[in-house]
Amino acid sequence: MIKLSVMYPAGEGATFDMDYYRDKHMAIVQRTLNPSKIEIDQGADGQPFLAVGHLFWESSEDMQAGMMHPDAGEAQSDLPNFTNTTPQMQMSTTVQ
Repeated sequence: MIKLSVMYPAGEGATFDMDYYRDKHMAIVQRTLNPSKIEIDQGADGQPFLAVGHLFWESSEDMQAGMMHPDAGEAQSDLPNFTNTTPQMQMSTTVQ
């Protein structure tokens, strides 16, 4: 299984609208990138990230197909609607 973690850094002046992210942004992600599963973590006070979104695909081919979707850029262009941060990303292969 392939996991893409999208991490939104905390810091001076950083903002994040969790309701918008959960209810609207992730609907765009599901429709365009088509992950098999989505998980959302909200950072606790004092942590380095305000939130982390985890997207899962069964294979790298499935992830590639999602990333190549004609509307995949819609998720990226939606960022200013819920945060003023620049996310960091990490792709992983799950072990268990």
